[in-house]
Amino acid sequence: MTFPTTPARRVRRWAGAAAVPLAAALVLTGCTGDGQRPVSDETSEPTRTASPEPTEEPTTDPSSEPTTDPTTSPDDGTVVPLYFAGDGPGGTALFREFRRVEGDPLTEAARIVAGGGEPGDPDYRTLWPQVEIASVQATDGVLLVEVPSDGFTERPDGMSKRDARLALQQLVYTLQGVQQERVPVQFQREGDAPLFGLPTTTPYEAGNALRTLNLVNITSPAEGDTVTGDTLTVTGVANSFEASGPCRLLQDGQEIALEGYQSEGWMEERLFPFEVDLPLDGVTGEVVVQCETDDPTGGTEGNGPAIDTKTIRIAG
Repeated sequence: MTFPTTPARRVRRWAGAAAVPLAAALVLTGCTGDGQRPVSDETSEPTRTASPEPTEEPTTDPSSEPTTDPTTSPDDGTVVPLYFAGDGPGGTALFREFRRVEGDPLTEAARIVAGGGEPGDPDYRTLWPQVEIASVQATDGVLLVEVPSDGFTERPDGMSKRDARLALQQLVYTLQGVQQERVPVQFQREGDAPLFGLPTTTPYEAGNALRTLNLVNITSPAEGDTVTGDTLTVTGVANSFEASGPCRLLQDGQEIALEGYQSEGWMEERLFPFEVDLPLDGVTGEVVVQCETDDPTGGTEGNGPAIDTKTIRIAG
């Protein structure tokens, strides 16, 4: 994806690894290997409206697990992470967004992912046909997902085997994030029937993050937010060459600001938090925030950068 690089207001051009040092108030951890766990961050919110505040997710070291429960009350519900599919440079990948739900957080999050709701970002989608989820319970060291319907024992038309696996990973990543525990997810069906042609006789771990997640994901602002002020603070997670990449502000297809982010690391099987400020002097109306991984070959090799975008409104 290429955009014009017209001069911008108070823009400091991105310089790869020499970009502005990170000044983040974020926490992101995971672990490596086939049992890759969900990524997480704790964000500091810009001045904005419309979107809920994210909660913490699992961390690598059990001693550093969150010590407080997600904020829950009968009035405001619970903010949960949800993983949806989107287009990555190498094919379909998972992106995360946050949603406020009422009722049991595990069950409600599972129902949304399993086709019972739409993502907030129109660039995202669920890979699930609408499948009934009766309940999700934390029991016996697993998150037990009860799927009472006898449908979809095989893949529906148009679903590839890779998409079937990725659909299950949508739910695994989501439920582990909601639970804030790195525990496997067990699907329970009558007679141990398969789901999308995949076995349900053994629990599922979260897949390797670098093969499952899009390698950049904007956490804030969220899609549809309204923000005010002279500066927009963008937070997210990424795994990019030399831990750096660009974040752009686009309006009517024109680049009006560009800053480089510096994440907390790279070269590990996880994503790392970043934070960057984009100037908003004189900017009003609808804009697109676009963050990318670095593409050191300039598009001459590979599939190009991973990209995530959020369309927001700047209030005058």
